[in-house]
Amino acid sequence: MSDVIAITGASGFIGRSIARQLRAQGWRLRLLLRSGSAVAAFESLDAEVVRGDLDDARALSQLVQGASAVVHCAGVVRGARQRDFDRVNVDGLAHLLEALRASSPAPRLLALSSLAAREPGLSFYADSKRRGEQLLQREAQALDWLALRPPAVYGPGDREMLPLFRAMARGFAPVPGSTSARFSMIHVDDLARAVVAWLRQPGALSGVVTLHDGRGGGYDWTEVCETVAELCRRRVRPLRIPAPLLDVPAWLNARLSPLLGRAPMLTTQKLRELRHPDWVCDNAVIGARLDWRPRLRLREGLLETPGWCPLLDRR
Repeated sequence: MSDVIAITGASGFIGRSIARQLRAQGWRLRLLLRSGSAVAAFESLDAEVVRGDLDDARALSQLVQGASAVVHCAGVVRGARQRDFDRVNVDGLAHLLEALRASSPAPRLLALSSLAAREPGLSFYADSKRRGEQLLQREAQALDWLALRPPAVYGPGDREMLPLFRAMARGFAPVPGSTSARFSMIHVDDLARAVVAWLRQPGALSGVVTLHDGRGGGYDWTEVCETVAELCRRRVRPLRIPAPLLDVPAWLNARLSPLLGRAPMLTTQKLRELRHPDWVCDNAVIGARLDWRPRLRLREGLLETPGWCPLLDRR
């Protein structure tokens, strides 16, 4: 096998971080990029680029042929209908598996899932991620594969969690559900290091596995506020958002988005995810099987994340 790692979704927040880590570790990269995606952003990686998407059998064949592994980061997180998510999170994965099975020898496969897959009844997104995992369990038996279920991921380049931390740096944490809800988190660099560890240890771990930043039992909103308050040197209060302030725009997004031709993030489905009281996971399996330990708990991770607290950016 070669030392080429193929990556889907490399233009996304997590995919970019994984690509940088792999290149720094000496692997050669082959990236699947849609037509129109700017190649200049990847020049520092000296990567081979395959133009196409997960519907393009020719591009997928070119992507996987001769690679030692495929890291599948591509996924859809925005949408108002089930098919908005299934198109990539289920059908796209099925097309990738077809290309892998047709390649000889077949590359290993690491697919990014989501902790939301644990609760598929909450949202279209969660359901699509669970069915993607089931597809792997059913169709990838002849492959060496792993599906990672990360919790909330943050770090440099993130656009989903960054607005939350910026609000907290101004003194309040907007809480969509219960302030006592608990959740695990992970810094994107630790997630990328877990990918590297798996690639370096063939056969060590397979199946569906969770991981987090090393804080057993996760965090609640009070604990996150205390961490941000220490770093930004100001009081930070959790502020529970009245349900109608989120329910109304979420309802409108779900109904108007097909007419407007855009994929919303805030929908009634997404609110069910955000209001779920338990997004805590563990490192038991991955810690026992891989040479990987998370390095960045929330305080250290936020110190490594620019652009959210002016006080830290002036240091």
